[in-house]
Amino acid sequence: MYKRIVNKLYRVFQNRLDKHLEQLNFEKYIKKIRSSYNNLSTKKKLSAEQISEIQDYYKKTIGHEVPVEWHQYFYSRTGNYSKLYIPTIEYKTHIIGRLNVYPMHLAYNDKNMTDITLPQTHQPKIFLKNMCGYFYAGGKAITEDEALALCNDLGYVIIKPSLTGRGTDVKKVHISNGIVDGEKTLRELFDEYHADYLVQAVIHQHKEMEALNPSSLNTIRIVTYRHEMEIKTVYTVIRIGRKGMNVDNESAGGISAIIQPDGIIGKYAYGAPGVDNVEYTDSGVKLEGYKVPSFDEAIKLVKFSHMQLPYFNLIGWDIAIEEDGSPIMIELNLNPDLSQSANGPAFGEYTDEILRDAMSRSDTWTPITTKCMNKRNYRKKG
Repeated sequence: MYKRIVNKLYRVFQNRLDKHLEQLNFEKYIKKIRSSYNNLSTKKKLSAEQISEIQDYYKKTIGHEVPVEWHQYFYSRTGNYSKLYIPTIEYKTHIIGRLNVYPMHLAYNDKNMTDITLPQTHQPKIFLKNMCGYFYAGGKAITEDEALALCNDLGYVIIKPSLTGRGTDVKKVHISNGIVDGEKTLRELFDEYHADYLVQAVIHQHKEMEALNPSSLNTIRIVTYRHEMEIKTVYTVIRIGRKGMNVDNESAGGISAIIQPDGIIGKYAYGAPGVDNVEYTDSGVKLEGYKVPSFDEAIKLVKFSHMQLPYFNLIGWDIAIEEDGSPIMIELNLNPDLSQSANGPAFGEYTDEILRDAMSRSDTWTPITTKCMNKRNYRKKG
């Protein structure tokens, strides 16, 4: 009797806390999209007929109305109206947690785990992993001194956090005789990252990918959707860094442009709000008509890989093309952002199918679960 009462009170408390956190998330996303809209040079207003069409569509597909700020933002930015734009708040709180088993995503999203979960997928060579403060190399646990010795003279490598995305703290460094870029010791570099990071080989990209921006590794973002035994390509965009940058993420200043099904880049690229209708890269390459090398092979790679991940029906893949034309997976994204400025409505021709599929599934996402899952415990040094 007492246990049942406690469990009931806990569920009531959790539900109320979830609703409170969801409201905070809603306010955060609304504030962000309104700020982005206000920063646009051209602002369009939705008509009453357009708003009615949007709400009728969403009530029919997901059962409730949606905030129209995202439709107005993308309409203003691209000049193209569509009822099919996906509001970020709906995607984050009511769609992705149904399409994907959210409690599984943190472990599978760990960049230190992808060579284990996808052993047959071509990926960069990893020299060293740090997982929760412990060092690993070649599948074996090693000491910090062994890790330092292993990386003592690697030359140019990439070091990056394993649990964060958007290009955060991704660095290309040169290690010689235990000194990094001629400035600090290797131990000091490790201490800066503290825990959960990896050291991997530098990718030498195809000359036609490098031409888009020589300073960054330019990648293809492919979003795939699994329905039963079929993997469908939802959309593809090319992600390009800006002059002097070493990452291509839009959140870090990069730009993105749609790639058509035949591997040809569209006319315009988009970056952060206000960086619109970019026709040429910083290196002077015209985007419209540019052919992405090994595009079909990249699609085959991600479709094969997606079938190995049964917990996730919607995945974003970042694929580079090596010098010899081989596609190589840089990372996967199990809660991918949607490129609706570059691509248009995120789910395109599959919007009805994906939304109805999502609504037929149980919701595995809750704000309190997400908040708790992002807490980490580490051993303290000393």
